[in-house]
Amino acid sequence: MSTDGAVTLAGLPASVLLPGHDVPLGRYTTVRRLLPQRPRRMVGAWCFVDQFGPDDVLGRPGMRVPPHPHTGLQTVSWLVQGEILHRDSLGSLQTIKPGQLNLMTSGHGISHSEESPREHPPVMQGLQLWVALPDPARHQEPRFEHHPALPTRTRDGVTTTVVVGSFGDLASPARVHSPLLGVDLALDPGSRSALLLRPDFEYGVLAVDGAADIGGTALTPGALLYLGEGLSSLEVSTTGGARLFLLGGVPFDEPLVMWWNFVARTDEEIRRARDEWTTGDRFGQVSGYAGDALPAPALPTTPLKIRDRHGNTL
Repeated sequence: MSTDGAVTLAGLPASVLLPGHDVPLGRYTTVRRLLPQRPRRMVGAWCFVDQFGPDDVLGRPGMRVPPHPHTGLQTVSWLVQGEILHRDSLGSLQTIKPGQLNLMTSGHGISHSEESPREHPPVMQGLQLWVALPDPARHQEPRFEHHPALPTRTRDGVTTTVVVGSFGDLASPARVHSPLLGVDLALDPGSRSALLLRPDFEYGVLAVDGAADIGGTALTPGALLYLGEGLSSLEVSTTGGARLFLLGGVPFDEPLVMWWNFVARTDEEIRRARDEWTTGDRFGQVSGYAGDALPAPALPTTPLKIRDRHGNTL
């Protein structure tokens, strides 16, 4: 085990188990942050993963994240339980429910808010993920997509829902900008399955619910199992049933600077984005949210570090 809590596994030589850490999100929600971490900053173009719930929100406000900006990324919202209302500076107003996908592409700049509707289910649980946009796509105009239904198949006690990318003969309608995969796997009690993978992808998997065996490694909620590259198949099984989320993609080789809600390439780009959020330029306005927008935190006095996908400073 390393000093940062990561555990290298003997059964899968390129793999590492990465325990997450708790981070407050807004006033009422705490999430478990699984990416980025010091031992592993990305899986393909996936550069950020927050896991939340199951949270009891009966008689409580639930999620309330005020308007805030993004640039250089896509947000992927995936719910297992509950509902979240999305608003953005394009004028989008969309409630997402379990099994549906909200995909927001920031491009050059967008702002949005996320909150539980006034009347909401008693439990909230899901994932919020970011995808780093490659250089040709990160300067485009922003857009928002809502997909109320996604391709799903049940076989050998495993229900597979392709959220992003293609998996076998199933393909998500979501528009992404690099070879990428996001798959929800619901395993019945006692099920066992061999997942066919692409050797040119690197993969990671997290448990949303229950406990599973992933290639000989026990996985429970609260950690990300990074699997590395070169795998053509992966054995997954469970005794009591489990809900997993599989991440994959071609390794993302562009260096990044990540700070607050921005993904960029240089310290200067980050500072310009922060200034333009503070002055009200570039990111538009979110209408209808009952509260103030999030102020940007103070930047460090020293330049932000540019890092590669391994976390090395460039």
